[in-house]
Amino acid sequence: MRRRPAWPYIALAAGFATTLGGCATEQVDLRTLPSETPAADDAAAAENAAVLRAALATEGDETHEAPAADAEPPVTPAEAPSLLTYDPWERMNRFIYRFNARFDEAVFLPVADEYRRLPRPIRTGVHNFFDNLSQVDSVVNYGLQWRLRYGVRSVGRFVINSTLGIGGLLDVAKRIRLPDAPTGFSDTLGRWGIQPGPYLVIPLVGPSTLRDGVGLLGDYGTSYAINLAGLYRGNVSWALGTTHAVDERANVDFRYYASGSPFEYEAIRFLYVRRRLIEDEALHRKPPSKQVATLPAGE
Repeated sequence: MRRRPAWPYIALAAGFATTLGGCATEQVDLRTLPSETPAADDAAAAENAAVLRAALATEGDETHEAPAADAEPPVTPAEAPSLLTYDPWERMNRFIYRFNARFDEAVFLPVADEYRRLPRPIRTGVHNFFDNLSQVDSVVNYGLQWRLRYGVRSVGRFVINSTLGIGGLLDVAKRIRLPDAPTGFSDTLGRWGIQPGPYLVIPLVGPSTLRDGVGLLGDYGTSYAINLAGLYRGNVSWALGTTHAVDERANVDFRYYASGSPFEYEAIRFLYVRRRLIEDEALHRKPPSKQVATLPAGE
């Protein structure tokens, strides 16, 4: 029988002795675990929880104080605006909405991006020019709304910008604090009590209502009838209208489907109609009456 070599056992014994020697030269601390006391631990945890609940209750009483007497009451669900919108032509409107999105991405937006490359003074002058032309339509509609004071202001803006502003390229009226408040035939219809009507998406225009659509036709008819400086007839009107549309698109930051929401159509519909209703309320709101302060008798 062949005997195994003894050198592995000798090496193992030597290593074990070395380890013991090294441990003997170091200081060894013995630590014992605390004894388990589940009943005492449970009692302490319950006490801490009770203290925490009392602290939270005290903090809640301090932060939720009674509202002040002059604070406005919170809005109730009955007072909140309804998310429902009258949209009987929804199927057609959604189709036109998708068409407008594709046209905007393929044609309108690239042209507007190139337009933005023009120097800012040129783009500002073009925008001011079209804004000055719109004052003519505002004067007519302010007269139909019997808001003569605003009509006079629009006349002043048009005269000042057409003369001192070099044909409307400069908005001099704004610098002398003559604000711009454009209006149109849709506002005139609203002033006469005609409701916005059903929601309508107009091709190449976007969100609208039936009344706003009629208002666009009325505004175009007014401009065509007056034909200021011969700009609204013939080939000039096509070039003018195209430039105006590109300028308007370049000044709007909206991008179709940029929100990533599957309810973009519903959100835009609600916001547009809600804004129109708020503007209609402003049309019928009476200006605050000036009350003369009276002194008590004897003073």
